Amino acid sequence: MRCPKCEFLNTKVVDSRETNECKEIRRRRVCEKCEHRFTTFEKYATANFTVVKRGGFRETYIREKVERGIWRALEKRKVSPDIVAEAINQLEEEWAKKGKEVTVDEIGDGILRKLRELDQVAYIRFASVYKDFQDLKGFEAELDKLKD
Repeated sequence: MRCPKCEFLNTKVVDSRETNECKEIRRRRVCEKCEHRFTTFEKYATANFTVVKRGGFRETYIREKVERGIWRALEKRKVSPDIVAEAINQLEEEWAKKGKEVTVDEIGDGILRKLRELDQVAYIRFASVYKDFQDLKGFEAELDKLKD
């Protein structure tokens, strides 16, 4: 592992701990040259599936697209990055269990479900784009769902 401070290639692990319900390993490392200490995380890759788009074509799942959409909905909202990362991890596990292919609707519905738990304003923001609201009635219908 390369040192982030001096870019030296040899670092030593000084501590390892399991985190995130034993799904990740947190490692404290020290550079053998400059003695800078830093943390790395190691986890197994769960998101190895294909997304089936509405037009029928397929593309490889890209976590950054999901993250970008969630953060766009959460803009200027007070939600921790750790909570968002954990929500995406949970969603990826659900989607990976469905098999090699997941529809874009399953992904969108999962994101909506998580946003509803995290932040209702972000939920409405995401829903307005995902469900393509054309007028105020779409917003009102979604707000009524939140009230129930």
